[in-house]
Amino acid sequence: MLRTTRLAAALAAVSLALTPAAALAQGKKAPPVAAAAPVAGLVPAASPESVGFDRNRLAKLDAYMQGVVSEGRVAGMTTLLARHGKIVEFRTYGKRNLATGAPMSEDTIVRIYSMTKPITGVAMMILFEEGRWRLDDPVTRFVPEFKTLRVVKTVNPDGTMVLEDMKRPPTMREVMSHTAGFGYGLQDEHPVDKLYRSKNVLGSNGLKDMIDRTATIPLIYQPGTSWRYSSAVDIQGYIVEKITGQTLGQFMAERIFKPLKMNDTAFFVPAAKASRLSAVYAFDKGAGKIVEANNIFDRPLPTYLSAPAMESGGGGLTSTTIDYARFCQMLVNGGELEGVRILSPATVELMGTNVIPKDVLVNSNGTSGARFNEAVGFGLDFMVVADPRAAGTLEGKGDMSWGGAAGTWFWIDPQNDLIFVGMIQRLGGTGGDDLGGMARTLTYQALLHPEK
Repeated sequence: MLRTTRLAAALAAVSLALTPAAALAQGKKAPPVAAAAPVAGLVPAASPESVGFDRNRLAKLDAYMQGVVSEGRVAGMTTLLARHGKIVEFRTYGKRNLATGAPMSEDTIVRIYSMTKPITGVAMMILFEEGRWRLDDPVTRFVPEFKTLRVVKTVNPDGTMVLEDMKRPPTMREVMSHTAGFGYGLQDEHPVDKLYRSKNVLGSNGLKDMIDRTATIPLIYQPGTSWRYSSAVDIQGYIVEKITGQTLGQFMAERIFKPLKMNDTAFFVPAAKASRLSAVYAFDKGAGKIVEANNIFDRPLPTYLSAPAMESGGGGLTSTTIDYARFCQMLVNGGELEGVRILSPATVELMGTNVIPKDVLVNSNGTSGARFNEAVGFGLDFMVVADPRAAGTLEGKGDMSWGGAAGTWFWIDPQNDLIFVGMIQRLGGTGGDDLGGMARTLTYQALLHPEK
């Protein structure tokens, strides 16, 4: 269940205790009807203790993150922790550009890569609420180009593929949970991923061109039979365009960014904001330190300073810590922020519910990442934690999260009414312990009074 704010609960209790009609029936003066209070936004907390944290234990989080920067693992970092819509900490560490010495700041713009995916998922669910599509619709209803997709049956020792027909088209549920069978090309271990690279699917000239290239590549497995990280969210971006007649960027700006005041989130950074864009780094074994990166997944690193040829719903957005925190706060509030409603509470709950079938829950995700099981699964464009203690973690039940290729991470904890956003810019891992996992441990060991 998504948490209801205390203020809203109190107003509801007053309303039930003495409605105007009930008061008149008792011969009493009816109380004034209170307007519905806007759901919590993001304002500073009076103190960490006011929302359940111990400041001394929370200092362990700050010390660890400062250490990551001091050790040279990353150039700079920002972290934002909020509970009940109150910002407990908003920290900056290090530099956004080592060459110029520009410090990491609260308004630094970063490439969020795959943290674009949950935003695309919300765009899809806005259309879901309008009745424009259903979870069990075949994707071919919107992408008829996929009607003739073949499926890899086996791979020969020489790397050639034996193909078979699809038993059925992937459903929208499968497209939104990486169980449809599409490849990605982020690595080239599978012949299908090699085709994604050779056909430059992620470098397509627009989303329709991406669909046409994808339609020539077989699925890695029969739809619904496995889980593999994929280009499925770029396909979702195309579906948004197909349904609405708008570009993905236009739809996101109109229905998500402007209403939520995510003023610095877009598919590229305009000239007036270019000085705030962080450099991206990667570890150079020869130099023994991080250096500015020029490539990502064996392709030239885009500058993000001009409009892209393809607005990638899977990884194309730039944003700031506070912008992404506003997006997260909307979700933990049940789809609303400061009186602006994006989704219904039930829709957010649906996005945070595992949809991977039990018989395929334990599968590698194609990028050597987490394995799923009955404690940790995948919903609609989010990883979700159904049983955190069984998973060996401290967050609340129903945690929703994901991360980005440059090391950015976030999680949304409905049970504890808590969000966390961490932003760095380092490709190829973070040179040590996973920062998202460490941040969770160090955050929750400091939450001593979750009842507050």
